[in-house]
Formats: sequence, C-alpha cells, structure tokens
Amino acid sequence: MTFRVGSGHDTHRLAEGRSLILGGVIVPHTKGLVGHSDADAVLHAITDALLGAAALGDIGDAYPDTDPKWKNADSRLFLTETLAKLNQMGWKPVNVDVTIFAQEPKLSSVKAAIKSSLAHLLGLDANCVNVKAKTGEKVGHIGRGEAIGCHAVVLIEKA
Repeated sequence: MTFRVGSGHDTHRLAEGRSLILGGVIVPHTKGLVGHSDADAVLHAITDALLGAAALGDIGDAYPDTDPKWKNADSRLFLTETLAKLNQMGWKPVNVDVTIFAQEPKLSSVKAAIKSSLAHLLGLDANCVNVKAKTGEKVGHIGRGEAIGCHAVVLIEKA
C-alpha cells in the first residue's frame, strides 16, 4: 500500500446574521462564519488537506469563490466531491486530525457531534477521527473573537 499525508488550513471571520457551521454541525452562537459558501472552516480545512494529499491543488483551485456555482454552497458538497475524485484515483482516507481555533464559542460540548459528523462524511470509524479545540488565548483575530480557524491533517491510502 501507498500512503500520503495532507495538511489543510482555513480561517473565516465571524459576523452576526450567519449560522455557525463547523464540521457539518450547526453550533449555537450569536455569530457565524462569513464566506462565499457556508464558510465551514472545518470542512474547508479537511477538503484542502485531502486535495493536498492527492496532489490536486487546493480548495481555491477546486471550488473558487469567484464561481457563482459555489455561492452559499453547503461545504459538505466540497468534501463529498473531493472524496469522489480521490476514490476515482484509488485513494481513500485513513484518518483525520482536526484542530479548531476559536475563542468563542467554547466547543467542548459539540466536539463529539463534530467528530461523529466527520466520521460519517469521510466514511471512517469514529476512532479514526480526532477533533481538538483551542482558544486564541485572547491574542490576534481569533483571540479577539473575530474569526475561527481550523487546521487538518489527513492520511490517505492507495491499495
């Protein structure tokens, strides 16, 4: 078997009047992430990591925010389309490790739901998905509660 590792990152600013969606889960909060799509930073980071592992560029190449087709798109679509591309190439995910950076809201109560959602979307056992949450320690745009970021690492295999 052949293995590859991919790394992805995404950050979106927070604003009132938007739903906060992380890893395909609606998270209760007074603000949501702003973007061309639903701005799910977790799914964007994972999609970016998968694309990188398969040497397919990045999420901006595959799903450009200049394309009206992706306006207000559900980010689960980006992930499922990317998984289909990898599958056609003979690749499948093995595991994923995600770190969400958010000063607010606190994510401890939703980490299990995000993990379950990601396992379902990726077709993985829950023990192959890890979700961590970190604050910004009140430093920078994340620490001031202006944005949420995510970093994801994936391992893919080719049989």
